[in-house]
Amino acid sequence: MTGASGCIGHYLTEALIQETDHELFLLVRNPDKLRLDLEARPGISIVQADMRQIDKYGDLLKTMDTAILVATAWGGAQEVFDVNVHKTLRLLELLDPEVCEQAIYFSTASILDRNNELLKESGQMGTEYIRSKFDCVRRFTRLPIASRITTLYPTLVFGGDENKPYSHVAAGMPEILKRMNLIRFFKAEGSFHFIHARDIAKVVVHLVDNPPEPAGPFVLGNPAVTVDRAIEEICATLNKNIIFRIPLTGFLIDLFIKIFKIEMSSWDRFCLTYRHFTYKDPVTPATFGMTTEYETLRDLVKTYHRAPLQTI
Repeated sequence: MTGASGCIGHYLTEALIQETDHELFLLVRNPDKLRLDLEARPGISIVQADMRQIDKYGDLLKTMDTAILVATAWGGAQEVFDVNVHKTLRLLELLDPEVCEQAIYFSTASILDRNNELLKESGQMGTEYIRSKFDCVRRFTRLPIASRITTLYPTLVFGGDENKPYSHVAAGMPEILKRMNLIRFFKAEGSFHFIHARDIAKVVVHLVDNPPEPAGPFVLGNPAVTVDRAIEEICATLNKNIIFRIPLTGFLIDLFIKIFKIEMSSWDRFCLTYRHFTYKDPVTPATFGMTTEYETLRDLVKTYHRAPLQTI
């Protein structure tokens, strides 16, 4: 498994340690970032390395019957494409198709359209991170292990606590909640899905023990919620009344951008016009007969309201 020291990685590694007896090999750059009890049981090995050194571990990779690829680079064009595309593809090439039953790869739902097909704009205008994920998925068909790759497309990911790093979305929640006194008076067109990292971990542990036939892909997320409904749910949880609401039109959005001198990339502009980031047949633990721990925004607001967030 790669990426164990991140938000999703922490939840997933914890679940694999506590709920399975699989032998685990965790490839991490800095073991000090792991806030987990790695002595909880035998069969847990740390491989201290960078993804860019993956060729050194070809012999080990050929013995793996499952690979879970969570690691990702977020910024810096050279590192992003080297890690997220070239070294990820190289790792998949080093797996033995005769031994490896499944490779679970984490992408992002941002590269999909509403029919779960690749969204061409994400490959053209997306951030470096999004474009790298788009490019990597497009190349899977060339790999010997292609038929055994289960691709996961997380939607908005929440997660983090005193023992786990916070996701980017969760880290921004206190600021959003602080601004609800103003946000509640606006109506905005749009919709989205969300999921908690703990629920992602439950799905992945299930897939590890029950490799799907055929392999993935799966969009990870609760049923879509509109922006207006989200605002209403958050306000209800915070006991804030909504007396009136002003439609946030394109003209008004442009006006705010000019007044507050907000820098907008091509991808930002696209997102403002696309608005409905929804997908077909998203999955949660409930899809596989398990309990989904965070089904509503109210559950999340209660968790992160006034939570002392750490730096990711």
